[in-house]
Amino acid sequence: MGFSVSASAAIIFAAMFISMGILYPAVSNGVEDVSDARADSADVLLDQQNTAISVANVSYDAPSTTLTVDVDNTGTTDLSVDATDVLVNNSYATPSATAVAGDTDTDLWLPGERLTVTVDVSLTADGSNRVVVVTNHGISQAEVL
Repeated sequence: MGFSVSASAAIIFAAMFISMGILYPAVSNGVEDVSDARADSADVLLDQQNTAISVANVSYDAPSTTLTVDVDNTGTTDLSVDATDVLVNNSYATPSATAVAGDTDTDLWLPGERLTVTVDVSLTADGSNRVVVVTNHGISQAEVL
């Protein structure tokens, strides 16, 4: 009876050792994924808090149906021109041209620079047109035209 107790205890100990060896990497990877997600969330929140824009000018040329929007990056975050959206009267407007500080080839919109977006769109003459510029961090600025 003494040997069977020792053998069964050894088997149970070995089984617990093997199961912990299998369980630990799975739990460790899960904890690491959650930690990475929390760090990414904190980075996104920091970028949102450091992003600010200001609509400097909105002009519309009725004969050519050209809307020109000048937006200043007043925050401390670099923004992407391609990820910046323009909504006109609650509809997405595809820009026909964009320029950052006169440069039409860049996608980088640095703090202190002005983005000029040109959109071909028809607006009403009653003064109830709304233009919204939304950055890639979800920060928006609206102007009524």
